[in-house]
Amino acid sequence: MQRLIPAFAALLPIFAAQSAAAQDRAGAFDHYLLALSWIPAYCATDGDDRDDPRCRDGSAIGWAVHGLWPQNAGGDWPEYCTTSERAPSRRETAEQADLFGTPGAAWHQWNKHGRCSGLSAAQYYRLVRAAAEGIALPPVFEGVNRDLRVGPEVVEAAFIEANPDLTQDRIVTSCPGGALVELRLCLTRDLEPMDCGPALTRRECRLSAATLLPLR
Repeated sequence: MQRLIPAFAALLPIFAAQSAAAQDRAGAFDHYLLALSWIPAYCATDGDDRDDPRCRDGSAIGWAVHGLWPQNAGGDWPEYCTTSERAPSRRETAEQADLFGTPGAAWHQWNKHGRCSGLSAAQYYRLVRAAAEGIALPPVFEGVNRDLRVGPEVVEAAFIEANPDLTQDRIVTSCPGGALVELRLCLTRDLEPMDCGPALTRRECRLSAATLLPLR
């Protein structure tokens, strides 16, 4: 037995490499997750440091795209996949700044997630835009001018009212630190709303009420 343990240990890096290669293969995933950030919360934690123009006073931006992420049914996801598709040019990322906030954010989303879609950069950016345009943003959030304490189910209900194809089973809210930061929608590869799996719903906000920061 003492001889078998070192031999088995020597194989572990091989097994790990094979697992990582399978997870990070471009185009090998089950569905998408459309992540929408509440921009005031994003600005408070990250956007201000990145000089994101959406964080400027008077921008009055509420929900906006964070990214469109390939996901697996078991709850894991591929990242930084190897792909034969070329990276987007500076011009291409600059053209996506209205969607992602900055050209750098557009590059990051392609590099980390878009590579795994199996699409070209241009196709991936078009898909993200189509996913975003397929979701109606509830007008109730347009006038938030002070800190509000709201339950995650209230936010979800507003999105469901504006998008009849959504249900609470298709939405996952995120509230790290007690602030509503993100809302994530489970979509099929054809961008149709679908129920989120248990691995995703276990990570949703469990607070009875969280802080919704005011628009800038």
